[in-house]
Amino acid sequence: MSKPARRSLASRQQTRSLRSLWVIAIFGSGAALAGPPYVTDDPEPVPEGHWEVYLASVHQVSRAGVSGAAPFVDANFGAGPDLQLHALVPLAYERPSGGPTSFGVGDLELGVKLRFVQEGDARPMVGVYPAFDFPTGDATKGLGAGHWRAFVPVWLMKSFGMWTSFAGAGYWIDRGAGRESSWYAGATLVRRLADHVSAGAELFEQTAAQVGDRNNFGFNLGLTLDVNEVDHLLLSAGRSLVGDSQLQAYVGWQLTI
Repeated sequence: MSKPARRSLASRQQTRSLRSLWVIAIFGSGAALAGPPYVTDDPEPVPEGHWEVYLASVHQVSRAGVSGAAPFVDANFGAGPDLQLHALVPLAYERPSGGPTSFGVGDLELGVKLRFVQEGDARPMVGVYPAFDFPTGDATKGLGAGHWRAFVPVWLMKSFGMWTSFAGAGYWIDRGAGRESSWYAGATLVRRLADHVSAGAELFEQTAAQVGDRNNFGFNLGLTLDVNEVDHLLLSAGRSLVGDSQLQAYVGWQLTI
C-alpha cells in the first residue's frame, strides 16, 4: 500500500473513531428535555401509543477531517408504559483532510429503551437502552463500521423544580479490526428558562475506541425551543477538552405525536 493510501486509510479510521463517540452515541433519543440534543441520554421512554420522530443533522470537525450525518431520521415509538422501540437511518458523509467527500447510507441502528425504576421524591428514574448498529453503510468510504456493534448503557434522571439532571454510563461492544470496546460516561444538567425554552450543559468521556487512540473528554451546550406541542427545535455545540474533536454540532427538528 502506498504512503498516500495509508494516510487516507488512517484518516478514515480516526474519523470513524470520533464518529463512534458523537454521531452514533447521540442517536439514542429521549423526552423533549433529555436525550437529544445532548450525547448523554435519559431513561424516560416515549409515552405509550405515541411517537417521537427526529429529522436531524450532526457534524464533527477534527484534524482527521469532517464527518457526520445529514440528515438522519430517528423514529421512536412507545410500545408500552415503560418500553420504547427505536430505529435510526442516517445519510452519512465523510471528508478526510486532503481527500474526497463520500456520502451515502450509514449504519442502521435499532434499540429498545426499558424503564424499570420510576422517579420518586428522593429516587431517580432508572432505565436501560441497548442499541445495535448493523453494517449497512459502505465501510470502504468511511460511511459505516463494516461490522456490527452494540452499546449497552444504564441511564438515570432526576427533576427538581426548573432543573432536570440525567446521567449514566455504558459499554460499547466493538470487535472490528483495530478497534477496541470502550466505556462511555456522561452527565447533563438542563434548566427550563421559560415556558417554551430550556438550556443545558453536559460533560462526557469515552475511553479509546481504536487501538493507539486516547480517551476523549468533552462538553456540549444545548438549547431546546418548543414551537408548539408537536414541534421542537433542538441545538447543541461543543468540542473535546481532551481528544481530537475541534467542533461537534447537532441541529434537529423533533415531532411529538
